[in-house]
Amino acid sequence: MTRRSLVVGACAGLVFILTLVIAGATRSGYDAFRHPGSSLELGPFGWVQRANFILVGAMTVALAVGLRAALRPGRGSLWGPRLIGVWGFGLIGAGVFVTDPVSGYPIGTPAVPTQPTWHGQVHDTVSLIGFLALAVACFVFAVAFLGQRRKAIALYSAGTGMVFVVAMGLANAAFAQADELVDYGGLFQRIAIVAAFSFLTVLALRSNVSQRATVRLSRKSRGKRPAAA
Repeated sequence: MTRRSLVVGACAGLVFILTLVIAGATRSGYDAFRHPGSSLELGPFGWVQRANFILVGAMTVALAVGLRAALRPGRGSLWGPRLIGVWGFGLIGAGVFVTDPVSGYPIGTPAVPTQPTWHGQVHDTVSLIGFLALAVACFVFAVAFLGQRRKAIALYSAGTGMVFVVAMGLANAAFAQADELVDYGGLFQRIAIVAAFSFLTVLALRSNVSQRATVRLSRKSRGKRPAAA
């Protein structure tokens, strides 16, 4: 079950990004460079992106469960997976509670909603919580890997966290209609998303390899036990 959870989690990013790309390319008036991925929840085919959020969120929660089992009792095995689980539940919440229009999509809507809906506000809140949890998770794993003298993956974890924080900060400023950034909000958000899911995929695959090696070693150890007298 641990290995299956890790494999499912490793595929989450690919599912999310492919759906995002295909849905964005087929929507009239949607600009991937300008508009957030959440805006694809709106319109006649909005159910596709809502389902994408919920499905990938569930896959990410499965990843968190698998990481908890695969990494314990090592460093980062408690809070790292928990924070990834929060990110997963944030994605599910973003799918359940539909966002409000922003940056002029769908066509004819204002750049910023004049009267935000309650579900749009919940969407923004759960998304923010998920974003913060994922950013902190990157740094938690960076410290954990550094303590294990795994410098390469530690640097990768910290680098992912920094890229994610900076890119999401720029994206949020763009969606707030900052003049110099508004046309690139979707691009900044996609940089953050690709960086985050790439890191989670690498983490899942590494943990899966380690888990398989541990299982093999355990089986060999049991096979070498002397027979009872």
